[in-house]
Amino acid sequence: MYQVDFYTTAKSNSPPWEFIQKTNIRASRKILRHIQHIKTYGLTLDNRYLRKLSGTNLWESRILGNDNIRIICCSLPNKTVVVLNIFVKKSNKTLINEIEMSNNRFRELTNIS
Repeated sequence: MYQVDFYTTAKSNSPPWEFIQKTNIRASRKILRHIQHIKTYGLTLDNRYLRKLSGTNLWESRILGNDNIRIICCSLPNKTVVVLNIFVKKSNKTLINEIEMSNNRFRELTNIS
């Protein structure tokens, strides 16, 4: 079993958790189901909805269909996964600014400059 945490800012805000709270019940249930799956199996390619974002330490969980939501995560030591970002994908490619924001959050967590 993996521990799943949500990224939290210095002011104790959690943008990923706030996203879940603002979505409709159906979408939030799907997000929480994906997070539960990550909690059980971790970040592996065995999960058909997960993929490693090339050139980064980030993983993307894809909620397909009408919702088209993306969950960006990273792996930390001691079987810990941190949900860095959750957003609605509106175009064919994952938005560069969403990946950059997630990468910045990862660097902040791991103290990489």
